[in-house]
Parts: sequence; structure tokens; C-alpha cells
Amino acid sequence: MKFILSLVMLMPLCFISEFWLVQFIFFFLSFLYLFNISMSFIWTNISYFLGNDLMSFSLILLSFWICSLMILASEKILKLKNYSNLFLFIMVNLMIALFLAFSSMNLFVFYLFFEISLIPTLILIIGWGYQPERVEAGIYLLFYTLLVSLPMMVAIFFYYENWFSLDYYYLTKNLNNIFMYLCMNFVFFVKMPMFFVHLWLPKAHVEAPVSGSMILAGIMLKLGGYGLMRLFNLFMEVGMIFNLIFIIISVVGGFFVSLICLRQSDIKSLIAYSSVAHMGLVLGGIMTLNIWGFWGSLVMMLAHGLCSSGLFCLANMTYERINSRSIYLNKGMLNLIPSVSLWWFLLSSSNMAAPPSFNLLGEIMLINSLVSFSDFLMLFLGLISFFSAAYSLFLYAYSQHGQIYSGVYSIYGGVFREYLLLFLHWFPLNILVLKGEVFTLWI
Repeated sequence: MKFILSLVMLMPLCFISEFWLVQFIFFFLSFLYLFNISMSFIWTNISYFLGNDLMSFSLILLSFWICSLMILASEKILKLKNYSNLFLFIMVNLMIALFLAFSSMNLFVFYLFFEISLIPTLILIIGWGYQPERVEAGIYLLFYTLLVSLPMMVAIFFYYENWFSLDYYYLTKNLNNIFMYLCMNFVFFVKMPMFFVHLWLPKAHVEAPVSGSMILAGIMLKLGGYGLMRLFNLFMEVGMIFNLIFIIISVVGGFFVSLICLRQSDIKSLIAYSSVAHMGLVLGGIMTLNIWGFWGSLVMMLAHGLCSSGLFCLANMTYERINSRSIYLNKGMLNLIPSVSLWWFLLSSSNMAAPPSFNLLGEIMLINSLVSFSDFLMLFLGLISFFSAAYSLFLYAYSQHGQIYSGVYSIYGGVFREYLLLFLHWFPLNILVLKGEVFTLWI
């Protein structure tokens, strides 16, 4: 409750204090939250209806971290005096919604804040997006989620009417019913997003400001995975029958999306589609219903949150200088901003799961889980791994190499804030591997 109170007290501060003070407080809260560490399956730090286990702890920490970095990335809003106070206010609201969604021990409270987190994201996209199409992107985001979230609400009420509790601890009944399975889980498939219901994601990413892209890639997609992990013990029996369909959709879809990535001309769009491919693996891992898949999905979600967010920051840095997101116009950055090319390389290589990134640990665990489920999946997993390397190298080589249009050479660098931002994405991503045993402790 102390963190909720801190965040609520931060609301008035957004309007009366310095932009960077709020950001410093965000970082300070992420640091304080580390002391609440929970390394077990069981709930600890319980207070009222909130608590932590390893899964919710790591995702809340990721939320704090990404939200701090979002403010660090959005200096442009401050410079242009573009309602920066309102932006901070939206950020604090978003953080409260995410904190309550991840730490809640009650299914209805989770559902409530899962939906509430949509509103600040929508305001970010429509309020600070770049192009007129942002309204269309916002409507896509809203209606995709709303269409499938109402059946989930009805399913939650049905469960409560029959079994009188929505606390996770008591969600042990076996709902052997395909209709309930679809009503409860489809909202998470859309949020992740699963192939076939993924069209809102590239649209929302391309229209969103850098902070909107960071929160979408970093946290919003993880709400879907988290929800599935929490609810799957209700659907063990029905899952044994129907999960195969969704595993095939997510793995084959991941392969198709990887091919789509190779055809993108928009940097942001490419990174957004790569998110769909990675989250397809996560969905497949959760659906196998084994412990490798469960923890592998969590590791992959954390790794993807940091890596994708970092890539969107890089895309934004080049966009702010060149005013274009086209891969064909952003050529030869190695000549223009050589010092940023290193970060492009490091984050692109992490995106393709090169060692020593956290993505590699997640991918190894997920491949273990999916191959033990069915040998046939080896083929598509191999293709996804290969093409993820292909589109990451395509992104790096096209944007960094080649001749820049003006033909100039420069020693122009970024500013200190940008290097700090990139370092704070990349460092946790590669240092977390050294503590990988935390996530493999239970296997």
C-alpha cells in the first residue's frame, strides 16, 4: 500500500514541480521496490488485497523501470512545452493502474485495472501521437480490447456466482468448458497479441509517441501473458484438448510475422511486428502447460520488455534528427551518428537472442518447453530463430550502413540523456542473465 500512496501523492506534484524531479522520484520508487523482493511461488508482502510473488514482483519492477525511462525519453514534450504536466499526470495514473493490476490477488480487481490501464495509453497515443491516423489507431486499440473483454467480465461473474470467490488462491475449480475457456482467455490473446488478432499493435505503435510505444511494448503486452499464467489452472483439462490449436497458431504465426518483418519499410513497424513474433513464442510456452514454458515465458516477457523498449528509443532518436521513420531514408547512420551505432548493434543483437542477453535464456527455455510438447514444432521454432536474426540484421545493416543522402561525415553524437536511456535498457537486459537461476529455481 505504501507504493500506491507514494504514487497517489505524486499526482499533485506533477503540476507543481520540475519535470525531472518526478522522473527522479520514479527511479527512486523503482529502487525502493527492489527491497520488496519476493522469490517464491507463494504470496508475500500481503497488504489488504495486494501481494507479491516472483511473477508479479518482476513485472511490477519492469513497469516502474519502463515508466521511469519513458519520462527520460520524452524530453521533447518538455522542450516544446507540450502539456508536460499532463503527460506526467497520465504517467502516474498508468503506473498506479499497472501496479494494482499486477499485484492484485483478486481476479475482478485484476480485470478492472487491466481495463483501466487502457485509458492512459489511449490518451498518450491520441494526445501526443505524430499523425492524424493516431485517432484510428486509438479506436483500433480500444475496440479490439473492448470487444473481447466484455465476455471475460460475464465469465468472471459466472464463476463468482457458482464458487463464491475470485481470489487467486481459491481459483482451483476445473472449468471443463470450451465456452468459458474462450470467454476468459480471448482478452489475453488479443492483448498479447496472438497472430490473427494482432492488427491493432503495429497501428498503435506507429502512431504512438515514443513513450506510448515503450509502454505498449514494455508492459501492455505482458498483461496478456500474466493473465493467462494466473488463470490457466482453471483450464487444465480443456487445455489438454484445445491448447494445441493455439500453440500451432502462435508458432506458425510467429514465422509468418517474421517474414512480414523483412518486408517493412518503417522502423517502428518492423520493431512492432517483431514483438508479435516474440509474444507468439511466449503464448506457445504458456499453452504447453509445463514448468519450462511457464518460467520461460516470464523470462521472455521481461527480456522483450527491455529490448523492444530500447529499440523504440533508438528509432525515436533517429526520427527526432531526420524526421522520418523510413528505413530507406535512415541510411548510413554510421557516418552521421557513429556513437549511436553501437547501441543499435547491441539492442538488435539482443532482439535476435544473441548471448549474453536475457532473451537467449528465455528462448532456450521456451524451445525446451515447445519441443517437449511436440517434435513437429522444431521446424517452425528453427525458422523463427533464423528469421529473427535475419530481420534484426536487416534493421541494423540498412539503418547503419550504406551512403547517407547528404554524403557528409560527422562526429556528431547524441546527448548524455540518450546514452543514459539506452544504457539503462541494455544493462539490466544483459546483467539479469547472471541471476537466471532465480527463474529456474523451481524447475
